[in-house]
Amino acid sequence: MKTKDELIDQLLDLAFAEDLGDGDHTTMSTIPADAQGRSRLIIKEEGILSGVEIAKKVLAKVDPSIKVTTFINDGAHVKPGDIVFTAEGPIRSLLIAERTMLNIMQRMSGVATMTDKYQKRLEGLNTKVLDTRKTTPGVRMLEKEAVATGGGKNHRIGLYDMILIKDNHIDFSGGIEKAISRANEYCKENGKDLKIEVEVRSLDDIRRVMEHGGVDRIMFDNFTPELTREAVKLVGGKYETESSGGITIENLREYGEAGVDYISVGALTHSVKGLDMSFKAF
Repeated sequence: MKTKDELIDQLLDLAFAEDLGDGDHTTMSTIPADAQGRSRLIIKEEGILSGVEIAKKVLAKVDPSIKVTTFINDGAHVKPGDIVFTAEGPIRSLLIAERTMLNIMQRMSGVATMTDKYQKRLEGLNTKVLDTRKTTPGVRMLEKEAVATGGGKNHRIGLYDMILIKDNHIDFSGGIEKAISRANEYCKENGKDLKIEVEVRSLDDIRRVMEHGGVDRIMFDNFTPELTREAVKLVGGKYETESSGGITIENLREYGEAGVDYISVGALTHSVKGLDMSFKAF
């Protein structure tokens, strides 16, 4: 299995393969090979900054001789006019790196800003907002990192680091008890130390899970805030609880006040506008 750094490196290879092709002919035709220059990353919209460390990797991948001086780090609240960093080196290299670097930073900062907005709606509560697997293919590691930067929590990274028994698994398995039992047997037989979460669709499902046991977290799927409050009381703190489905920024607080430990929100990553910024010579 590839590490996070290996996946990011692979992503950058693909990003430059699709953007650079056999060369940046505009830059090579207009800029002398030995020309040196400086550019700075300028924020144009208020939000939460994310992607600075990845931006440094992008610049280094294009040209290790580029010198970066950082003024603002990931997680900071930024506003229009803020200078995040400056980069100095061969002008050709700065221009080649520009768009890939901006695409990544704008996307990550957009995710971090959205996450911050959601988590702030839960201020004063113990409830944490979670991301999902509804991510941009190939960019999941960066988007998950941005969620954490914005103050949210990462759910499972992929299919490999947690068992999440959803409605289809339950239906195909022949029932909620069978699905949970098989998941526990699988972990034991294969030496896997994985958290097990199960999705429930009713209070009766919760009672069946409570009676059977063998899970770490119960996810309330498409429950109303009122039903969620009942569900939390029924679980009684025996297991972690999570709300999912039909949750928006408008009703998020109601679910948090119902007492769940986590609320998973696909919008953190699937419906995000990038934070506006630019990379300009100076």
